[in-house]
Amino acid sequence: MDREYLENLFDLSGKVAAITGGGGVLCGTLSRALARLGVRVAVLDILEETAQRVANDIVEAGGKAIALRCDVLDKTSLEAARDAALSRFGRVDILINGAGGNKQQASTSSDLSFFDLPYEALRWVFDLNLLGTLLPSQIFGKSMVEQDGGSVLNISSMNAFRPLTRTPAYAAAKAGVSNFTQWLAVHMAQEYSPNIRVNAIAPGFFLTEQNRFLLTDDATGSLTPRGETIAKHTPMGRFGGPEDLIGTVVWLLSPAASSFVTGIVVPVDGGFNAFSGV
Repeated sequence: MDREYLENLFDLSGKVAAITGGGGVLCGTLSRALARLGVRVAVLDILEETAQRVANDIVEAGGKAIALRCDVLDKTSLEAARDAALSRFGRVDILINGAGGNKQQASTSSDLSFFDLPYEALRWVFDLNLLGTLLPSQIFGKSMVEQDGGSVLNISSMNAFRPLTRTPAYAAAKAGVSNFTQWLAVHMAQEYSPNIRVNAIAPGFFLTEQNRFLLTDDATGSLTPRGETIAKHTPMGRFGGPEDLIGTVVWLLSPAASSFVTGIVVPVDGGFNAFSGV
């Protein structure tokens, strides 16, 4: 084992990544970080202006990126995004399924019981998180089969390990994402190519626009009782920041560093999942 091999373990330069939800806080950070490592990035988001903002940041920093409007629940939209990425960059080596989120109307509260959660809100959460991972994997995964190589990275959640109160649809959908990650890893390796790997990360508690209403008080900016409970049950004593995901993501995407790793879901949670509460 020579030094050059070790130095290249995490080398992603020249790779092409398509990142759904790329205009969001977490995946926007991942998009910029990967671009700094020499990855050419197709930033996909249902809001074209947010995708463009991230792509502009990358280009201004000397990287290569394109912004593409993409609805992860619309196969035609996904195919158009894939074709645009292929036309611009020639291939797609990495797919990060980052589109997802929760909705306040799908969360129980003192004003909204489980029995009254509206079907439309529940369906929205299920579809966005689970089908919004499965459908892009179909569209971009087919290209990976044709080029005999690639890496799919899904975004699960700590909710998939330990379902939390108030968020039944989100917890169940993310559990589905974890299960699908394992299924697709086996399917790709057995049916198509062992050179196609599928893994996931399960972030703990990161403040985002989707969960801010649960964790902080809009009026005061202080933590809600739920937010305080989470902080107390996170051994590292804080919420995660987007940059806390970068190292794990780079490891899972690196063809040398994790060439024998597929079908796993890695917690990035400050120890939340390891803590029993006592």
